Amino acid sequence: MKAVLATCSLNQWSLDFEGNTARIIESIEIAKGRGARYRLGPELEITGYSCEDHFLELDTLRHSWESLSHILKGGHTEGILCDIGMPVMHKNVRYNCRVFVLDGKLLLIRPKLILAGDGNYREPRWFAAWAQRWTTEPYTLPREISDITGQRTVPIGIAAIATGDTLLASETCEELFAPMSPHIHLGNAGVEIIANGSGSHHELRKLDTRIALIRNATAKNGGVYLYANQQGCDGSRLYFDGSALIAQNGDILAQGSQFSLNDVEVVTATVNLFDVRSYRGARASRVVQASQTEPLPQVAVDFPLRRCQLTDNRELTTENRIPKTDSYPREAGSVPIEPRYHTPEEEIALGPACWLWDYLRRSGAAGYFIPLSGGADSAAVATLVGSMCQLVAKAIRAHNAAVLHDVNRWLEADETPDVLADPGVLANRLLYTCYIGTENSSRDTQKRAKQLADELRAYHLNINMDVLVTALQQLFTRITRKTPRFKVEGGTHTENQALQNIQARLRMVISYLFAQMMPWVRNRPGTLLVLGTGNVDEALRGYLTKYDCSSGDINPIGGISKRDLRRFLTWAQHHLGYTALAEIVEAPPTAELEPITETYTQTDEEDMGMTYAELSRFGQLRKMEQCAPVSMFEKLVHEWHHLPPREVAEKVKRFFRYYAINRHKMTTLTPSYHAESYSPDDNRFDLRQFLYNTRWTWQFRQIDAIVQKLEA
Repeated sequence: MKAVLATCSLNQWSLDFEGNTARIIESIEIAKGRGARYRLGPELEITGYSCEDHFLELDTLRHSWESLSHILKGGHTEGILCDIGMPVMHKNVRYNCRVFVLDGKLLLIRPKLILAGDGNYREPRWFAAWAQRWTTEPYTLPREISDITGQRTVPIGIAAIATGDTLLASETCEELFAPMSPHIHLGNAGVEIIANGSGSHHELRKLDTRIALIRNATAKNGGVYLYANQQGCDGSRLYFDGSALIAQNGDILAQGSQFSLNDVEVVTATVNLFDVRSYRGARASRVVQASQTEPLPQVAVDFPLRRCQLTDNRELTTENRIPKTDSYPREAGSVPIEPRYHTPEEEIALGPACWLWDYLRRSGAAGYFIPLSGGADSAAVATLVGSMCQLVAKAIRAHNAAVLHDVNRWLEADETPDVLADPGVLANRLLYTCYIGTENSSRDTQKRAKQLADELRAYHLNINMDVLVTALQQLFTRITRKTPRFKVEGGTHTENQALQNIQARLRMVISYLFAQMMPWVRNRPGTLLVLGTGNVDEALRGYLTKYDCSSGDINPIGGISKRDLRRFLTWAQHHLGYTALAEIVEAPPTAELEPITETYTQTDEEDMGMTYAELSRFGQLRKMEQCAPVSMFEKLVHEWHHLPPREVAEKVKRFFRYYAINRHKMTTLTPSYHAESYSPDDNRFDLRQFLYNTRWTWQFRQIDAIVQKLEA
């Protein structure tokens, strides 16, 4: 018994009810056109996932019902069971829900059982988890829905849809990751098709975890599992990475793209429910557990999901609700495929690039401005914009209507889409770079910045700001009658830091001036968005100047480690064609804010007193393993065998000392693309205080005592 099922990835935008509704309708119509009898959509697809405190506004709930009524009135759910994500308030409690709709009527409202409340997620702030377990109760529908459907109430709670030929039920996003996932009970209760509408963001190396959980769920208990996801930047720091898929009995039958500029992507597969029953019935231990399972409420509907074969070899539904055409496939059954994974380098090239495209087209900006230093971090940011231009150019060549519509904003009278199908032409229109040097800058970094800008075909400027730096220094001396000196000139640490910070902050002032004015200089409208160029490790250590080039409007590498960025740059030389990156990768990281002498050259790792590899490990232990100073030392003293215990202790103490000193900087950290599992972002990700006792007296004494025992 075969059934065609559809799932999708949608590029929704928080509070864009008109656009979100249109994309939902498009996905439904595509699914129907492919002969699907069931369509699954992402989590909170009507509102967009990242509404955050807007979920507390009653208007958000009202507009959600208005959007659903528009879908119902349009007849789009005729002949197809639709599973739509939206917020619902029941008895003055807000729930994150799935709404099942068929033939213009509501069948069931299914609230989320397990909420996401860690890392980037704050669902318990806006929603309550459904606490009634496997029960339903009546929900009184809003008047605008009742007038359309003729229904006064609909069940709300946890139940299965009984279609006559199978049982179908859902779980939502976080529920897949929980130890006691609902799909265990659902499968044992006889549900053969389980659907997960998700809002799962991209994180490096995360997709394999997601797919492994889905394969494991269907391998242990049999059944069909559909996964839908948001795709794109819907208004926050996160990029939702799609990868809609359909699995059966431990195999992947269909998988969508992980990174795409398409606003709507629908994935379909033909599943065989006889295979599910055979698979389950052959496992004796599962049969024993299933026979003892608590019953699950059911909502019966006269709507078989199966497709039958007629004598003329045309596939039709049993009730002929799909138009009698040959426009949908005559599949005998989808065969297993190997899941597709990107390497971490490819993930960096594609994820932030798609995020940058969404941010650019939805913000209405004229392009991006990058202070290009000739170092790895700013080079990585510029390369990501280059990757974005390559993706957009590829979409133009493929005649992607949505991309062409957005690109029309940058067209000039003498340009056509064919012209902008060249990524270099796009980069020249959308990417502005500037090398901002001083007497402390080297010719090598200036040359490297220019070479990369030329390969990208960015609009590049070269500025020397010594006159501005000197003016500020003279102003300070005239007022205080004191002249600060660099460390190499005999100055104190305070003087040395202040003189470096003058240069760093002036670069950001210059960047914003030129970002605002350069389109005007080129007789073009709008202003540019300034991109931050600080990586997650430097933010973690606080190795950045507040309001310098680490600042900006958004930061595509602010959640990526230095080690991953360097691997990405090596990859990009060969796969994106930017050969100038080779020299940049080989150069030691340096801020170039102090004078270079015969005996002294400033380098980042020497300044920090730790390597970037060590910083990454500190970040993982601090955030993912919740290590405070003593427990971090106890782990690392056994992990870093190449260092004596006292040196490990000094590195741990140095990290926590500077982490505490610089924690206040995280309150102003540029909104960053979250790609690593650790981040010091105070605004969304890391809810720790920003005023610490930087001496850590109790904790450091404990570390010293352990060191003495180990040395003895």
